Amino acid sequence: MSLILAIDQGTTSTRAIAFEVAPQAAPSASGERHQDLRPIAVSQIELAQHFPNSGWVEHDAAEIWSATLQTCREVVRKAGGVARFAAIGITNQRETAVLWDASTGEPLHRAIVWQDRRTADVTARLTAEGHEPMVQAATGLILDPYFSATKFAWLLDAVPGSRERAAKGEVRLGTIDAWLIWKLTGGQVHATDATNASRTALMDLKTVEWRGDLCALFNVPREALPEIVPCAGVIGECDPALFGRALPIAGSAGDQQAALVGHGALKAGDAKITYGTGAFLVANVGAEPVASTRRLLGTLGYQADGQTAYALEGSIFSAGSAIQWLRDGVGLISESRQSEAMAQGLPDNGGVYMVPGFTGLGAPWWEPEARGTVVGLTRDSGPAHFVRAALEALAYQTRDLLDALAQDGAPPLKTLKVDGGVTANSFAMQFVADICEVEVERPAFQEMTALGAARLAALGVGLLPDLEARPAEAPACWKPRMKTEERERLLSGWRRAVKAAIIAAPDRA
Repeated sequence: MSLILAIDQGTTSTRAIAFEVAPQAAPSASGERHQDLRPIAVSQIELAQHFPNSGWVEHDAAEIWSATLQTCREVVRKAGGVARFAAIGITNQRETAVLWDASTGEPLHRAIVWQDRRTADVTARLTAEGHEPMVQAATGLILDPYFSATKFAWLLDAVPGSRERAAKGEVRLGTIDAWLIWKLTGGQVHATDATNASRTALMDLKTVEWRGDLCALFNVPREALPEIVPCAGVIGECDPALFGRALPIAGSAGDQQAALVGHGALKAGDAKITYGTGAFLVANVGAEPVASTRRLLGTLGYQADGQTAYALEGSIFSAGSAIQWLRDGVGLISESRQSEAMAQGLPDNGGVYMVPGFTGLGAPWWEPEARGTVVGLTRDSGPAHFVRAALEALAYQTRDLLDALAQDGAPPLKTLKVDGGVTANSFAMQFVADICEVEVERPAFQEMTALGAARLAALGVGLLPDLEARPAEAPACWKPRMKTEERERLLSGWRRAVKAAIIAAPDRA
């Protein structure tokens, strides 16, 4: 059996997983196939976070590459050697911007992470000048520092001489997928897949090409950008010196789109949400892009096998990071898993709500200057109330996204597919089901982003006939059981808390 080496480069860690590609089983009586990829080896390294100023978040791109190389080599060793591997698939934290030297392959500045808000003044100015309708019509995105374009421009301005060098082809710009493809191929290939390109605010969503007018608007030189390629298909070959022989890089997608493929959410109306550092709802809308009226994002779901699937997406900037803050920032818990028992130990939330706007608020509010807020404190409030409020905030924010999706004309969801570390918390998942009035389904195998990247790579080298395979393991499910009046009471309190967070933002004070 052949193996796929999946690289999953995330916000808090870099990992590699070897997937075994099993022979394609015949469909069952219900029409579903058995699991087509099985993980057999994994390696993971935590990633350092850098916060040089308020609202700024950076990563060391050289550290990311070093960790990628180390985890891949470890997985190849665990899996019995490189001879068994057929291809590499990549999935990555999206929107994170990297600037590097085309000759040396060395980064010229720390990478600016997707959470970073340093360019909020730029997007505010462009919005005031009336550019957002054009940008949204072309790209599906709104004007917000979340996306890569203003990050690229900031890097070029921050590193002396970079703009002049970019015009000469001496520096390169890209998101993490492009950075890893460049490093894996020894600088021979400068490419980005269509899903990552769709998150830059520089790509036309319908033509899947860079737009010159957008590059001019954001002051990003086209010469420094990578070539846009499909998500499945051979992009290039890795340097044989890295792992012992050349392997084709045959699959690539941003983490949320890779999770869409991993979940098998391939039909219009299918949706998934990944609860990680942030939380990301992605709903498949079919072969044509849908323009949101509720400030959801139009994006590319995947482009593979000659087909393009579009999606609507809602982004929650702080999800699991709120639990991390309770652990690392204020020391209310020593381990994240303690949060479930603490939340369950209370009869209710005591009227305490947390709006985790640590790096602003995403959809459907898009308030980059909002900051974290806790409301409803009394003398009876204790550490457990903070913990429960952070977990409940996941559900409230999810409900806001699903309401926006319904208002954009999407069919009501019967099942919400979930993945990510927070889904191990049964209290949180039951609360999501209750507040969102939807069945929540968690697959037995949790690494949906890596699975999606591996499936795309296997398709890209012909080891899979399509992307349609489904996991055979029974998922865990949570069904709504909360009474309507209790749900409405809690949602009313949440909406008041969000208003308080927005009013308290620095530019509103």
